[in-house]
Amino acid sequence: MLRINNKDFEVTDGLTILNVANGAGIIIPSLCHNERLSHYTSCMVCLVKDNRNGNFLPACSAFVQDGMDIDCSSEEVINLRRKAIELLLSEHRAECEAPCRVVCPGGYNIPLMNRLLSVKDFEGAIKLSSSQIQSSGLICTDCKGYCENACRRKKVDEPVSIRNMQMFIFQQIKQENVALNLHNISLHENKTKPEKSSKRFTSHIGRLEEGELKEWLKECSDEIKRVREISDSESAAMESESCMHCDCRAADNCKLRDIAEDFSMKDPRVKLVNSPIKKKINVNTGLIFENAKCIKCGLCVRLCEDSKDEPALCFINRGFVSVISEPLTEDFNNILKLKTKEVIEICPTGALSMFKPPVPLKGDFPLKGD
Repeated sequence: MLRINNKDFEVTDGLTILNVANGAGIIIPSLCHNERLSHYTSCMVCLVKDNRNGNFLPACSAFVQDGMDIDCSSEEVINLRRKAIELLLSEHRAECEAPCRVVCPGGYNIPLMNRLLSVKDFEGAIKLSSSQIQSSGLICTDCKGYCENACRRKKVDEPVSIRNMQMFIFQQIKQENVALNLHNISLHENKTKPEKSSKRFTSHIGRLEEGELKEWLKECSDEIKRVREISDSESAAMESESCMHCDCRAADNCKLRDIAEDFSMKDPRVKLVNSPIKKKINVNTGLIFENAKCIKCGLCVRLCEDSKDEPALCFINRGFVSVISEPLTEDFNNILKLKTKEVIEICPTGALSMFKPPVPLKGDFPLKGD
């Protein structure tokens, strides 16, 4: 017999507290747990209290015992979970949203626009722009260019020509009349600002260390030709290639972000710089690994630990400086040729993603994988 939140349950051996709670509809958050893999305690977000002895247990790996009296939702338990989440966020040197989108008065999804243009999906770019301006018209003509002022590319050479790309796409909407109910939109009518989507939890990087800024340039070709004036589709596609993609591909598919929102938490201002902002790109598979976004849950490692067909991700170093990486004897380009998609899907954050994945026309952000 097991008691959870003052309710009794008949259970069998071999189940975890999380198993029983989930079956009873009791929600216990977790980041490092996956039903496909063996239990392994890492994130400590699923802590519960055994009232018999006052011990706190990780629900994902603690097996049920006869006579347990488990507390899943008291203020004491919630506070400990919050501390676990805060610790994860303090090491999470990443941003949910790119600076350009954060400062945009209209909340336009600029990173997604750039991705659509870079793969020459002009129809997708037009649909995206249409969905964002239909209530109030384009505001870029009267805007002071906050997006370009916040663009990190500005610190390298010059900002991405965001404003002109947005205006070019808007002109296509007017000329082709591709969006329903947009036939009478003009650049000068209805100057009220569109309503932004509901405010979500947003993480931030913290102070950039020397050399970290240029890590984002790894997704940009060295031969990119910059175009300030956007006059046609080719120039729009060309300039979009200069975007450094400093946003998170998993912004709309991140368990850490979702849990932080559920707990109404804010991102800590002070960051622990244990993992530098470093972007690794596997040129053979397209896998991108950003260590600063990794919460060391170990899911990707455990997913591949029995694989004998290819080198995979693993833990290196020890203690507080332990990180996930390719094996010391292997090059990053040689790993995970067979399980790239699987490790991307199992990652609870945006640490693992795909280089220039196909971009969906529905939804807010592209998925982490393909």
